[in-house]
Amino acid sequence: MNAGVYWIAFRSILDKEIHRFSRIWVQTLVPPAITMTLYFVIFGNIIGRRVGEMSGFSYMQFIVPGLIMMSVITNSYSNVASSFFSSKFQHNIEELLVAPIPNYVIIFGFIGGGMARGLCVGVLVSLVSLFFVPVHIYSIPVIVLTVCFTSILFSLGGLINAIYAQSFDDISIIPTFVLTPLTYLGGVFYSISLLPSFWQGLSHFNPIVYMVSAFRYGFLGINDVPLSFSFGVLTLFIIALYLWAYILIKRGYGLRS
Repeated sequence: MNAGVYWIAFRSILDKEIHRFSRIWVQTLVPPAITMTLYFVIFGNIIGRRVGEMSGFSYMQFIVPGLIMMSVITNSYSNVASSFFSSKFQHNIEELLVAPIPNYVIIFGFIGGGMARGLCVGVLVSLVSLFFVPVHIYSIPVIVLTVCFTSILFSLGGLINAIYAQSFDDISIIPTFVLTPLTYLGGVFYSISLLPSFWQGLSHFNPIVYMVSAFRYGFLGINDVPLSFSFGVLTLFIIALYLWAYILIKRGYGLRS
């Protein structure tokens, strides 16, 4: 089969994924915007007045990149996890597995859907932030690269979670007990440079630290981790998770009756 046929297969999966979350936009796009609005009000306006400045910027300006990144992470992950598991639960995934298309096309299609939802929510949250603080953009290329890398990484994470999940409850375990703690400890609300040396070193084992640091650099020009190192870590995680997902799908782990 030629590349044109593979492109059609990819577009079909991608269109299905986009239609899936856009059809119920009140459930998929609006709640994250409302949640982030509450964060802006509580942490930005109320607590931020007491905190004052952080790294030379108002506390509201400091946390905006982290909150945008938090919304991208959550929605990229949950979109692929719920969608792929639903396809597995309803045995629709078997139609893709027997179709004459490579496994990487299937993976890219679901990643594309996760990225689409993550980016849509990221844009919505960015627009909401305009009501609370002026936008300060230091480097658009860094912002775009970071948000794309992050949405790809967590879309892959959601895919792997869905492959292993045996019930709908299983796809909520990782977001609740892993993603949420890592996100709150990933420098969204503070600079890790404020932590004692031991906790600073421990924070470097948290991959979300690198995403938030790079994204904040794109907005404010400040970071806790060198930019090249952040992108290096993100690239390694993407490659590792992609290979993991590819091997699982190739072996049919949890997908074939």
